[in-house]
Amino acid sequence: MSPIGIGFCGIAAALLLISIRVPIGLSLAVVAIGGIASLVSWDVAFSMLSYSTYDTIASWELSAIPMFLLMGTLAFHSGLTTTLFDAARLWLSWLPGGLAVSTNFACAGFAAASGSSLATTVTIGKIALPEMRRYGYDNGLACGVVASAGTLGSLIPPSVIMILIGIFAEVPILSLFIAAIVPGIITALVFAGIVIIRVWLRPDLAPRVEADASWSERMKALASIWPLPVLVLGVVGALYIGIVTPTQAGAFGAALTFLLALVRKQMTWRKLKNALWDTLTSTASIFFIVIGAVLLTRFMSFSGLPEFLTEVMKDAGVSPYAVILFVAIIYLVLGMFLDPLGVLFLTLPIFIPIFNNAQLDMVLMGILIVKLIEIGLMTPPVGLNVFAVKSLVPDVPLGTIFRGVAWFMVADLGIIAIMAVFPDITLFLPRLLGIH
Repeated sequence: MSPIGIGFCGIAAALLLISIRVPIGLSLAVVAIGGIASLVSWDVAFSMLSYSTYDTIASWELSAIPMFLLMGTLAFHSGLTTTLFDAARLWLSWLPGGLAVSTNFACAGFAAASGSSLATTVTIGKIALPEMRRYGYDNGLACGVVASAGTLGSLIPPSVIMILIGIFAEVPILSLFIAAIVPGIITALVFAGIVIIRVWLRPDLAPRVEADASWSERMKALASIWPLPVLVLGVVGALYIGIVTPTQAGAFGAALTFLLALVRKQMTWRKLKNALWDTLTSTASIFFIVIGAVLLTRFMSFSGLPEFLTEVMKDAGVSPYAVILFVAIIYLVLGMFLDPLGVLFLTLPIFIPIFNNAQLDMVLMGILIVKLIEIGLMTPPVGLNVFAVKSLVPDVPLGTIFRGVAWFMVADLGIIAIMAVFPDITLFLPRLLGIH
């Protein structure tokens, strides 16, 4: 069999292993080692396993991941942003579907502190779902907005997935963070608009709830969320000014989160222990996947598959828009069956050379990939955010939740199309700040 054929077989084998729930890192590593052995030799394969594993884990850039994870787990376990929903509810409950709109913006706020879609979904869902159901909100609307807005955890910076994309695609992480701000705001506003329009057309979906609160109470609630802007502006501001590097920013953010929790008397030894344990387990899991992804990249390089696909597209005269459409279809299909990190690391070794050949801006493509991964978190049958919501409301059928997120999935596809046609929506802010 030709090297190209072995490359295709390797991708198919990795897809099969991941789909039957073999751990992602193990799936990628096994396929990569077997592929390199068949193309070169077992000695080379095992030698590469040895030095690639060490070189990858010893990489200074990867140290940002545990630090940003620690920042998110500290914010989660200390309850640093638990007042977000109450503040949003007091200010926005007068709108059609006000509690759902409040949930959407609370998710956007928490996303800026956690960097994780699942953490955002579970944290805000625990607070918002009982409230919406108590006031008679339609289960599809209530669950749909939590699962959908929770995906903002991957998009609104800082985002662990964005850091991984930056490292693998060799794109400045700060550029990705800044570029994601406008798409993140647009997504949150569009999701809120969907809720308002749906409830305006069908008031039975969400009975109106008027918050009986004075202006002083509203201002007090708004003031209670001060740690969030301090944290976000502190991390992003320190990055932009140059006080810290992208690698150091995670440690700075974790330290700042810890200090804010201490100031608000929301940190205990037990919470700190839980945050550290979650960080350790998540870091080990992600690093294991990263090792597998690095090995897969080496295998793809030996097989020549990325170069082959690049040449095929070049000879066919495929336009950049066609490349984006092709990539979007692949991500949407894979997202229906695979874990987001599995999709990401399975595709990046193949797609990055194609993006470079098509002269597509890697910052733009990084943000588009994050958006496509967000949709994967909502699509059946594997949508992780949907299952996270299901765990919070076991009595609500999965079909009801999937129908609830369908409206937001369609909106996300529309946003992706607009971002692809008008790239300045994503790129103007990094360019304005002189970082792209």
